[in-house]
Amino acid sequence: MKSSMTSSKRLLIIGMGAAGLLLALGAQAQSALDDVMKAKKITIGIPTDFPPYGFVGTDLKPQGLDIDMANYIAAKMGVAIELSPVSSANRIAYLQTRKADLVISTLGKNAEREKVIDFTVAYSPFFQAVFAAKNQSIKSFADLAGKSIGVTRGAIEDQELTKLVPASTDVKRFEDNNATVSSFVAGQVQAIATGASVAGNMMAKNPQLNTEYKLLLKDSPNFIGVGKGEDKLRLKVNEIIDAAKKSGDLDKMAVKWLGRPAGDLPN
Repeated sequence: MKSSMTSSKRLLIIGMGAAGLLLALGAQAQSALDDVMKAKKITIGIPTDFPPYGFVGTDLKPQGLDIDMANYIAAKMGVAIELSPVSSANRIAYLQTRKADLVISTLGKNAEREKVIDFTVAYSPFFQAVFAAKNQSIKSFADLAGKSIGVTRGAIEDQELTKLVPASTDVKRFEDNNATVSSFVAGQVQAIATGASVAGNMMAKNPQLNTEYKLLLKDSPNFIGVGKGEDKLRLKVNEIIDAAKKSGDLDKMAVKWLGRPAGDLPN
């Protein structure tokens, strides 16, 4: 009887200890916002090799839409910012190991990623589109009739373009993005269908072409990554993004770097 009671007490103590541990872990998981506000500093992972979202300028400082968004969030929170360069390969790990409080690096949201990190509402568009010189009058896909346009064979933009252009459009398909861009820069085609990042890099390197955004092919918005379970920080950032939508600040950032407003972004 005594042994049975001892075992019961032991199980009760173990159970209480496990519950306490879970509570402690829960409290720790919710500490990011408190830690940021206490330190008066937020660390945000950003890209530095993916224009126009993030790249190193001539002054050797990071710039781009994602960097503007990071600075905007820090300013609205009233804290200093530390920009931490990340890559596609390590940006998730930076959140998991708490090397960064947030990651603003053209993150798309999918079920696999949602298992290991959380996401805010969308903050910017990521898209495939048609680009051409400003003096080219292209306001609808019908305006591409009789015109030549370069695209990378088999890419998302190739698939979308094929559905939308008139039969008389001269679609020239190239084997990779470099060849597609080169054809447009050399004047072999009048327009180019490509992703925003490729177009942004091309426009930055070739300002003499006066290239601009013309038509949307496909939208795949970006979200901000947050550590798993950091609901307080996630909701705080959501408040800032929602206010920026209403004030038009998100649209201004998108126009500055992408040549088009952010538009309707998903939650």
